[in-house]
Amino acid sequence: MPKPTSSRWPARLAAATLCLGAMALLAACGSSPSAVTRKTSVYQNERFHADETFSRLFDGTVAQTCEAARRALLSQGYVIASATDGLVKGAKRFQPEGEVHVEIAFNVVCVPEGRNGEVATAYVSAQQDRYALKKSPNSTSVGLSAIGSISLPLSSSQDSLVKVASETIPAGEFYDRFFALMHRQLRGQAESE
Repeated sequence: MPKPTSSRWPARLAAATLCLGAMALLAACGSSPSAVTRKTSVYQNERFHADETFSRLFDGTVAQTCEAARRALLSQGYVIASATDGLVKGAKRFQPEGEVHVEIAFNVVCVPEGRNGEVATAYVSAQQDRYALKKSPNSTSVGLSAIGSISLPLSSSQDSLVKVASETIPAGEFYDRFFALMHRQLRGQAESE
């Protein structure tokens, strides 16, 4: 069998490299573009339809409208984080399953409309955060003078909640119910004055 000469090895190495490169290119061309499409599709699905709004017009001042929002949230068990004349933030926690926790956070911004400011628009958005329980096993070290230190796993574990999903709740019946409750609260304020 003839021995390969040194001049043939670089040529064979180059040919092998070209073949591997061509195979990688063909594999890349044959792969689905869905992974790339999924990354950019979120903003492409944003519709900006006028009929799906996160706002309503109320027959009250900015202070009265935001007070109606604060009372509406309080009446449903939400904890108010901050409340001013033009802004209300509140949150409520749920546990729909054993190790799944959900938090809904409301943001209400009240803006005056018209010259006299007797009418206000409430802009509302709610964010839903989903948490899962994560267990981390604990281990401890025992020091023995003759051997040194030994790490022993224990059966106990440390539990912590980890956020696994977050999204703005889309416009629809959820907000319609909240706005209806705000209207009732605003009417109740007007009747009590």
